[in-house]
Amino acid sequence: MKVIAFKRTEQGTGASRRLRNANTTPGIVYGGGKDAVSVKLDHNPLYHAINREVFHSSILDLEIDGVAEQVVLRDFQMHAFKPIVMHVDFQRVVADQNLAIRVPLHFINGDICPASKVGGSNVSHAINSVGISCLPKDLPEYITVDLATLSPGQTIHLADVKLPNGVVATDAPKLAVALATIAK
Repeated sequence: MKVIAFKRTEQGTGASRRLRNANTTPGIVYGGGKDAVSVKLDHNPLYHAINREVFHSSILDLEIDGVAEQVVLRDFQMHAFKPIVMHVDFQRVVADQNLAIRVPLHFINGDICPASKVGGSNVSHAINSVGISCLPKDLPEYITVDLATLSPGQTIHLADVKLPNGVVATDAPKLAVALATIAK
């Protein structure tokens, strides 16, 4: 996914307020052994991108004044009640260094598992994302959790899910993290 940004020299609260009034969002790009760079982005494309799941868990091509570099979204701040992105943080990606990030979980086959067919049980998702560590080339867009074999009263844990090659779960304790339960 491509994101376009521009360097900014204005710093401080007043400058950030002026940027937001001009329909741009202040941000910063850091990491990768380079100095941090203050940037500004067009608000509307950024707002629509933030509302997409893939934007949060994939490597982005950030173009700053015509120079592209790979980054991941680290953090963003939203206005308390308006649909306005107040600030965004990006971290540079280094190809040979592990990346620690949270990726979403996609639950499948919950409607055909024995618990929902026989007893009319409900599937309760305990968490919707999981922390992982991997090289940037191994970063999955999401992790699939198959609920097809769950019976009433059963719980599926992070240890029960097969992670993609090169991906290690960082949520501790790794074996005890409950992902979903079937309520009787």
